[in-house]
Amino acid sequence: MTGRSPLSSRLLCGAAGVAGLFCVMELAGRSGLIDPIVFPLASTVVSRAAALAADGEFLADVASTLGAWAAGLLIAVLVAVPTGFLLGTLPRVEAALRPVLEFLRPIPSVALIPLALLLFSDRFDMKVAVIVYAAWWPVLINTMYGLKDVDPLAKETLRSFGFGRMAVLWRVSLPSTAPFIATGVRLAAAIALILAISAELLAGGASGIGTFIIEAGGSPDALEYIIAATIWAGIIGVVSNSLFTLAERRLFHWHLARTGGTR
Repeated sequence: MTGRSPLSSRLLCGAAGVAGLFCVMELAGRSGLIDPIVFPLASTVVSRAAALAADGEFLADVASTLGAWAAGLLIAVLVAVPTGFLLGTLPRVEAALRPVLEFLRPIPSVALIPLALLLFSDRFDMKVAVIVYAAWWPVLINTMYGLKDVDPLAKETLRSFGFGRMAVLWRVSLPSTAPFIATGVRLAAAIALILAISAELLAGGASGIGTFIIEAGGSPDALEYIIAATIWAGIIGVVSNSLFTLAERRLFHWHLARTGGTR
């Protein structure tokens, strides 16, 4: 008899948790414990969410949000990884820039949205800018952390055979750091989605999930649509995280085996 894999077990537990929460909320509403006027029934919200899946206007808003999310995340990775390697391999450069990084890192990314509004007239560019800033940090930090985990013996072995710094970086440091970079990208993806929707909520715009939520606030069934759109935002986040996790497991199974991880 074969047992379930850890991933299957987590999926089953997650599904059971969601189903349990749905039942509790539905019973609370129908029993009068929660006033349906204050908070709609769970079945009503799920029905609205299902209807949104076939709503062309909402799907266009989702595509707009995902477009900014993907662009910002890609730029953040392309900038953060080389910067992480630069700081991780040149201690003097890292020491010189550390005060600046430590000053910038605690600044909430959402707090920069008003500044981004002043700097970028185009709403899409503004969203991408704040996403890049927010998503840059986990990729940068994980890249630098991964470089510290590289086996020094492997680097010295290549140097003893006459390989230069760039060759050692390409053949040893990059492969060893790749799993840490992948983890940083996965974390950055969630942060990027949060910033994309937050920017739409705070700054508005022509389209986006956040814009849909703002406009839904003026409809007769405002709360139902707002919660339904929020549920879809959560589903997108879960799917994104699951895909990145699956990619990590497939590409870097050797790293998980070495560390004993079971993501």
